[in-house]
Amino acid sequence: MLVIPNESAVDDTSTLYNKINWRLLPFLLICYLFAYLDRVNIGFAKLQMQSDLGFSDAAYGVGAGIFFLGYVLFELPSNLLLPRVGARKTFSRILVLWGITSACMLFVRDVPTFYAMRFLLGIFEAGFAPGMIYYLSCWYGPQRMGRAIAIVFLAGPIGGIVGGPASAWLITTMSGTAGLAGWQWMFLIEAIPCVLLGFLALSLVPNRPADAAWLTDQEKRFLAAELGVSVAHKHSFMAVARDARVYVLALAYFCIIAAIYAMSFWLPTLIRAQGVADTVQLGWYTALPYLGAAFGMYYMGRRSDQKGERRYHSAVPAFFAALLLAGSALADGNLGLSLVLLTLGTTALWMTYTVFWAMPAEYIKGPAAAGGIALINTIGLSGGFWGPAIIGWAKTATGSLHPGVLVMALMPLIASLILLANKLPERR
Repeated sequence: MLVIPNESAVDDTSTLYNKINWRLLPFLLICYLFAYLDRVNIGFAKLQMQSDLGFSDAAYGVGAGIFFLGYVLFELPSNLLLPRVGARKTFSRILVLWGITSACMLFVRDVPTFYAMRFLLGIFEAGFAPGMIYYLSCWYGPQRMGRAIAIVFLAGPIGGIVGGPASAWLITTMSGTAGLAGWQWMFLIEAIPCVLLGFLALSLVPNRPADAAWLTDQEKRFLAAELGVSVAHKHSFMAVARDARVYVLALAYFCIIAAIYAMSFWLPTLIRAQGVADTVQLGWYTALPYLGAAFGMYYMGRRSDQKGERRYHSAVPAFFAALLLAGSALADGNLGLSLVLLTLGTTALWMTYTVFWAMPAEYIKGPAAAGGIALINTIGLSGGFWGPAIIGWAKTATGSLHPGVLVMALMPLIASLILLANKLPERR
């Protein structure tokens, strides 16, 4: 029997959700900001690291992407354990271990060690993003889920806005200090906050609404009733694993992620190829696409919630992302036009990404959602290996970045067609 929440059960529903928003979303956003930064700061490290250590573009592309192989292997076990262990301990473990591993990147001296450290970083960060999506679904119903995801995942673009200039400044300013290269200082300084956040998670992250000391008993009952509507139809994980729609979503996500991380890892190199020589200036230029993405994500997540529609709000931006990225590859030699196209293309990719995750969070219900979301992310996130690697291989083989970028432009086009051709059942 469904329990319909009575909004008079609390004095002001908007006040309750404002309280939840301020208690949960800023902390999760900060955590994911450093997660994203510690994945992609290798793009700036490349500017010094590659020449210091003698890596080829192909070796760099594989090393950047091998993070996702470790992530994929350990993500599903991590998320299947999350409902049992609890979000508090799970997030704390992930943050501390990936912070330590990211700091140890300063010891990289050769290609095998580079591969090993990136692989370990993926293992220790496994499960964080899908774990957060599942965690948010324990607090927010379908009418608010899109905006909640958009706010937390703003961390990706914010990581690009802040991380680009910050990483460039660290590499330039700290170079030679205490006998370490600038890229070594960058890895160390950007990793330390993750360890501190891991310890803070133990006190700031309640496992579920019933454990939140800052909610009244009346507010807890109201949330249980409201969320009871959205979890009334529960799935077992085995049922999820046999659902063909889950694999369709995973294939679309693979294409989205391949393009997002190809652009993230190679963006500094793409802009430098347009004649930008100064590293600090390059950092500011690199921030521009993420600034556009931050506004686009929040707008599209909010609009998708208001319209109660996900498929077109994800597929249409993906289609335009394909056109814009292809255009950026053809605008060689024109810095201004390249920046505009890369900014608009990156914005469209992140808009697609944000709305996409509201779909499986609404489709898969109950405790199996943690494993189901992880299954989609596990399959899809392998695109994070292939995207950067394809550009690296193409660059080594042809001497140009453009063939790889054109291949990556096909990825969001394929995602758009998949999403348009496959409609999930209505919300239950």
